[in-house]
Amino acid sequence: MTSAVGTDPERSRGWGWHGGEVRTAMIEQGQLFPDEIPEPPGDDVGYRGPTACAAAGITYRQLDYWARTALVVPSVRDASGSGSQRLYSFRDVLVLRVVRKLLEAGVSLQNIRVAVEHLRTRGVDDLAQLTLISDGSTVYECTSDDQVIDLVRGGQGVFAIAVGRALRDMRGQLAELPCERPGHPPATHPGDELASRRTRRSSA
Repeated sequence: MTSAVGTDPERSRGWGWHGGEVRTAMIEQGQLFPDEIPEPPGDDVGYRGPTACAAAGITYRQLDYWARTALVVPSVRDASGSGSQRLYSFRDVLVLRVVRKLLEAGVSLQNIRVAVEHLRTRGVDDLAQLTLISDGSTVYECTSDDQVIDLVRGGQGVFAIAVGRALRDMRGQLAELPCERPGHPPATHPGDELASRRTRRSSA
């Protein structure tokens, strides 16, 4: 869904999701995240379910349910056939983390689903410039400091998710966890090799 927001280059739009409808607000534009955002991995890099759960702070049961109900589907590789493993992209894991935060804010799964559908159209760079504000029933997308201030002053925001900050935190966290590309063996880290050596010694 699109909405005319004028042609002033100094202005941007904030989206509100409520009952499946998208509302648009005109707010003065500002730079929300002045710090440099680290470069995320490519779309062909995937993380298995347990790794995605650890980074997003969710349970495997949640991950599996959201995949089966098409809330957040792994975009690198879905589980198909015996022995196949789901592979989630960096962007998928970021959305999983946002979903968890929205649930913690008391947003209904129905409204979260609408928000996720809208976020699917955004690239990682676009997501990094967003702050999501929620009052428990409505989710507002803000792309500037002024939008955030305006919503808070209007009493519409009681919970905020700085997506760019979550992206930075998660980038560092996932750098320490194994990843893989379809058709290639999983990448390992020094800690994985040390754990393997301990296992071999204990079983010897």
